[in-house]
Amino acid sequence: MTTDEKPAGAELERLNENIARIEELSQRLVAAMANKRQVDPHLQGPSNEVFMKAATAYMHEMMQNPVKILEHQVSYWGKMLSHYMDVQKALTTGRLVAPPDDLPKDRRFANPLWESHPYFNFIKQNYLVTSQAIEQAVDHLEGLDERDKRKVQYFTQQIVDMFAPTNFLATNPEALERAVETQGQSLVDGLENLVRDIETNQGELLVTLSDPKAFQVGKNLATTPGKVVFRNRLLELIQYSPTTDKVLPEPVLIVPSCIMKYYILDLSPHNSMIKYLVDKGHTVFIISWRNPDASDRDLKMQDYLSSGVLAAMAAAKSRTGAKRLHTVGYCLGGTFLAIAAAALGRLARKKDGRRTAKEQALIPEDLPQLASVILLAAQTDFSEPGELGVFIDEEQLATLRQNMNERGYLSGKQMGGSFVYLASRGLLWGRNTRRYLLGEDDASFDLMSWNADTTRLPARMHSEYLDALFLNNALAAGQYRFAGATVALMDIDAPMMVVATTRDHVSPWKSVYKIHLQTDTHVTFVLAEGGHNAGIVSEPGRPRRSYQIASVEDGSGWIDPDDWKAQAPVVQGSWWEAMHVWLRERSGSPIKPPTMRAEHAVCDAPGTYVMTRYAD
Repeated sequence: MTTDEKPAGAELERLNENIARIEELSQRLVAAMANKRQVDPHLQGPSNEVFMKAATAYMHEMMQNPVKILEHQVSYWGKMLSHYMDVQKALTTGRLVAPPDDLPKDRRFANPLWESHPYFNFIKQNYLVTSQAIEQAVDHLEGLDERDKRKVQYFTQQIVDMFAPTNFLATNPEALERAVETQGQSLVDGLENLVRDIETNQGELLVTLSDPKAFQVGKNLATTPGKVVFRNRLLELIQYSPTTDKVLPEPVLIVPSCIMKYYILDLSPHNSMIKYLVDKGHTVFIISWRNPDASDRDLKMQDYLSSGVLAAMAAAKSRTGAKRLHTVGYCLGGTFLAIAAAALGRLARKKDGRRTAKEQALIPEDLPQLASVILLAAQTDFSEPGELGVFIDEEQLATLRQNMNERGYLSGKQMGGSFVYLASRGLLWGRNTRRYLLGEDDASFDLMSWNADTTRLPARMHSEYLDALFLNNALAAGQYRFAGATVALMDIDAPMMVVATTRDHVSPWKSVYKIHLQTDTHVTFVLAEGGHNAGIVSEPGRPRRSYQIASVEDGSGWIDPDDWKAQAPVVQGSWWEAMHVWLRERSGSPIKPPTMRAEHAVCDAPGTYVMTRYAD
């Protein structure tokens, strides 16, 4: 055998081994899929009725306005025919080159072969022209109510994204190149990733977001030193150890969402908002919500307000002696905080100071005055809930209630899957391509590890939250009641900083901006670059980050969000620095750090509640 024959023989042997491995993995895949748990289809998408309404609306439009439909069809087929003729012209002249391509750039098609190779370019252009035509047809539908139209648009986009040529081996040049370069090893690795994900998730295709061994809470996540100084059935309250000789006299209490674990604000030391605030001379407390089980099925929203937010305020005052308290609420935690702040503002306005029986039962007596209220990516008006709204209607909520009542909770896996679909092009299909077609194991990083650490929600509380806030928008409509009275955000008397992010799929910034219509206090509004999580976790020093900040001053009247965005100055860097300055301006002179008394120390941070995880 010659020297040249040996590598060829070795490559063939490796290829045959990979083919055999693929056959073995295929058998495992079939077995894993056979064990898939049955899931109510209503929890995974809209009913057939929605699409029937869309089809009926399209047929009605065709009958009533055939010219409009014909124009749309002619435009589409004209573009397709023009492209086909360009390809034919290139072939008949003997030039194997891609035809002219003036379509908008799409980062899914970044590989140069999508532009230069006639086969891949033809496929790409056909897909983009077709997807544009589908999107236009859906956008121009009439005869549907706005909610149904949003659903049709959203799920149509999901289907269009699913069929992108980047998602299939035969039409993905990068995947084909990788397969040839590795003698099929990339396909084996990708299939192994696929089988492992499906086996791990009981037959469901849920992408593994990170290596569970790469990051661990208390070791390289949530490592800012502190103590759990208060605990009840709902929460552990963590107080962080000071790192400065003097601190501002008003502590900062952070209320994270119970949908997420608190340590998104205490990831690694370099991007921990908690560490940043502590190092700037703030005494910081944060709520670590308990991860509920079936026994918590009857917990209510008022429990999370009374035994959660308000109890934490009382404990922070008790542990420090502070009469005033800065508060920060993130996502749903921000909604809870706004409700609690309004209830306290209402009590403060009472001339006689007397409390009703419900106020006495639900609102602790010895509470600090609120020095400020900071809301992070938190909605108080749910009329425009973003893409999450497509998952919530009467039918889906009824199905969800039934599912939760059987278990007593909403599983973290269900909730996590929904959030992945909100940014599916990047979080789902793009990740699928890398993981399953290219055989790559994504490098783990702290935010994705946190994202995979899901939490449950109690059945009753979650049902109340979706029904009252999302479905009926009761808080904005002046119909939500707490402690025996209607909650009016106009009662908030503390100054507010409200932070939104430019690419938030959960809390769209224009929805967050509506706080200006609901309150009668000073509001400093911040619009930060990024999404729901990455825009908030935006530490100093991170490249390509900026924000806009401006206050709506008394007497200036209502400013439209687009006008606000056009006028507000752009600041390069992290909005955390602006928050610190804003807090310092509303704080007293620095004092010696409060003593963390031994009798208050339940255990070391990060505590025990954050460690609770469930297989489902």
